[in-house]
Amino acid sequence: MSPRGRRPGGEDTRAAIIAAARVEFSQRGYDGTSLRGIAREAGVDAKLVHHYFDGKTELFAEVMSFPANPAVLVERIAAAPRSQLGETLARVFLTVWDAPEGRERFAAMFAAAAAHEEHARMVREFVGREILHRVVETMRADGMEPVRPGESLETRVALGAAQLIGMGMLRYVVKVPAVADASIEELVAILGPTLQNHLVPPSS
Repeated sequence: MSPRGRRPGGEDTRAAIIAAARVEFSQRGYDGTSLRGIAREAGVDAKLVHHYFDGKTELFAEVMSFPANPAVLVERIAAAPRSQLGETLARVFLTVWDAPEGRERFAAMFAAAAAHEEHARMVREFVGREILHRVVETMRADGMEPVRPGESLETRVALGAAQLIGMGMLRYVVKVPAVADASIEELVAILGPTLQNHLVPPSS
């Protein structure tokens, strides 16, 4: 049951909002959760949610213990020259997750997603809407569309994400030595061209 009455501001209120968000995301998924619903669950005015968090993206990142704001990362990737898109994406991904705390969070997040469907749905919807969809929008605004019949930009971006997540699983979860012990620059040099091929359609 939701708490009765409205809470004043403070650290307890912030913690209550995060706890309520965890419940809402778990029960409704990322797409089905609203800031108003989180405020109602936490027993606070909706304005307080906006006071502590810029939006649903930032709140979800807090709940999932993301080491960086995904919206900022997408902006950084989008700002890269088209010829360096794959390299930039690989470097941003590795820089965010490679710190010891980032490694632990990556392992915990994807282990939970593998074990629990509700957790997998949250991650799936979040990655789809807040990361992949925004990258696709940015690329379309830059005139990057597939030229081959039947190809979709969404598929290309999703394949790029799959490449990164698969590498992350080998580096941070399974810890295959050849991948886990490689330097960031070694992996960027190998992954960059592959990601570039996925993300930048031929002749675009």
